[in-house]
Amino acid sequence: MSDKVKTTGKDSARYIIEIVKAVIIATVASLLCVLLAAFVIKFFNLSSTCVPIINQVIRSLCVLLGCVISLRIPGNGWLRGIITGLAYAAISFVIFSLIGGGFEFDLTLLNNTVNGVVTGFIGGVIAMLIRRN
Repeated sequence: MSDKVKTTGKDSARYIIEIVKAVIIATVASLLCVLLAAFVIKFFNLSSTCVPIINQVIRSLCVLLGCVISLRIPGNGWLRGIITGLAYAAISFVIFSLIGGGFEFDLTLLNNTVNGVVTGFIGGVIAMLIRRN
């Protein structure tokens, strides 16, 4: 017997809907968390050197949260997590670049993309393990 899961057109559409939901949840959560973090940094007068670390933690937690909440259909959780992380990285790059006033293609973009892919992978695997048990 084979453990391969056959997907139909309906399953593919449902996979896409789950990924879109995960990206929306991650994006909204990260916008709210960044706003809260900006307030905390300003209120406690924290150094600007901690901002990139805080941003990476927020991005990671939000992608993980989006995957765990949205990815429910069994099978290929790792792949849907990676796609979610990539899509989140692209959308957050556009949104935060528009907010920041300019698009910069630098090492930070690569770092955010890799972070999104790795966190999405982990989130997809965790989502499938949670749903299985």
